[in-house]
Amino acid sequence: MAVAAERTTSVRGTESGPVRVGVIGSGSVARKYIPHMQRLNIPRQRVDIAVVCDTDERQWDEARQKYALNSFTADYREVVADAGIDLVLVLTSMQQHGEIAHAALEAGKHVLVEKPMAMTLPEAAELVKLAERSPGFLLCAPHVVLSPTYQAIWQQLQLGAIGKILSARGFYGWSGPYWGPWYYRTGGGPMFDLGVYNVTTLTGLIGPARRIMAMSGIAIPERIIDGEKITVATDDNAQLLLDFGDTCYAVVTTGFTIQRYKVPGIELYGAAGTIQMIGEDWAPAGYEMWQNSAGCWQTYEDQSNWPWTDGIRHMIECIETGIAPAITPEHAYHVLEIMLKSMESGRSGQAIPIESTFTPPRFDGASTLGPGAHLIHDPGAEA
Repeated sequence: MAVAAERTTSVRGTESGPVRVGVIGSGSVARKYIPHMQRLNIPRQRVDIAVVCDTDERQWDEARQKYALNSFTADYREVVADAGIDLVLVLTSMQQHGEIAHAALEAGKHVLVEKPMAMTLPEAAELVKLAERSPGFLLCAPHVVLSPTYQAIWQQLQLGAIGKILSARGFYGWSGPYWGPWYYRTGGGPMFDLGVYNVTTLTGLIGPARRIMAMSGIAIPERIIDGEKITVATDDNAQLLLDFGDTCYAVVTTGFTIQRYKVPGIELYGAAGTIQMIGEDWAPAGYEMWQNSAGCWQTYEDQSNWPWTDGIRHMIECIETGIAPAITPEHAYHVLEIMLKSMESGRSGQAIPIESTFTPPRFDGASTLGPGAHLIHDPGAEA
């Protein structure tokens, strides 16, 4: 359980009825969030998907047939202006995130925005400031810190299980989307789409980064996307080196240039041992730990089938209880600064200081997925 942040809002309470949600963007990401919200309505209704917004009206038919939704619009401003909407989900192409999140916060809505929160640091800084004075919460993806695996690893680090962290590694890539040309335009690319997970995880576990060096560029200048040849306009291949201070470093490998791989998504190397995640940090299945004192590898399984859309559950709970989300806008801003400056470093060949900071979330009392895990009969059941 996360320690409650200082900022709270009035407790809404279940007597107020379900949280009314406006979904902006109904593409592949929405196809994960919408079923998750509908599952939250068992055994009682907690979420009402009041409207879906997409400029492509062909998407409306799919949402209507697949999810039994019946209210649609092509203009996100109608969603933001609707006084009956409590929460706005921003699930559009990355280039639109900042603009829509800003409008929704200004309208006093709670906002869950997919990654990245914005395209530029000034745009992101404005969102952070706006969230401080808005009555609504701002929750920025990715939601990796909410997984039982992440929290178990965090707990092991707090217990000193592998000693002081000296080095770390993150890895996430694939051959790249064959749909959606916006993935390859300025403001797209694997850093914003993939590397963001590793950077969020590593900074959450280790703390704020102080400096970034990177090699980043366009490895495949032309691709066939949606059946047409396009020119790639943003970096698709990157290696990041993060300096956390006190001689603690981390490497992140990401790109739309990786066909297949068999390595842990996250590895942490301490003075007395190693922790490596089983699977990706957006779809973890536990971790393996080596301790010099034990002299063997120990495996801790996570059978929860944790979904990367879990931020929506967290946000609904935050709205119901009035307790601010564990994931802060400041953390998302810090991650964005790292990503933007990694591309700048790739062009200049220079190390660049990271100026922002944040307070990593705490998960005191989190399970290590150790003793007692065998007593869990139905790991997929709601608590």
